Amino acid sequence: MSDQSTAATQASSTTVRTVETFLNALQEQDFDTAENTLAQNLVYQNVGFPTIYGRNRAVKLFRSMPGWMGFEVKIHRIAADGAAVLTERTDALVFGPMRLQFWVCGVFEVHEGRITLWRDYFDMFDMLKATVRGLVGVVVPSLRPSL
Repeated sequence: MSDQSTAATQASSTTVRTVETFLNALQEQDFDTAENTLAQNLVYQNVGFPTIYGRNRAVKLFRSMPGWMGFEVKIHRIAADGAAVLTERTDALVFGPMRLQFWVCGVFEVHEGRITLWRDYFDMFDMLKATVRGLVGVVVPSLRPSL
């Protein structure tokens, strides 16, 4: 293996670790760690919803979650090419006894060890189904989805 390909592999490994650290920190509600993985000029986009610009605005949203919403993530696949990191995941948004669980494909860009772009793609029909499953799980807890 050439020195160039070794360096590229190490860089990809570092960017993957940054994204994994970020998602796991959100799940654990470790917002200081999550904040430290984000660049000041972050662009956070859930496609189809308003884009959030800036680390401070994103972190303000994250810090408002405890008490009304929990977040869980299961990463199925993660790959990097240069600064770009692609994830295939199942995310869960938990509102008390109601759990919305759905697939997500995410695109992250990591520059100088910090996430500058977080863009998630998901199917709105899948979100609707997750809401129905979540409501049924409130009434019949044995049917509540889990990761």
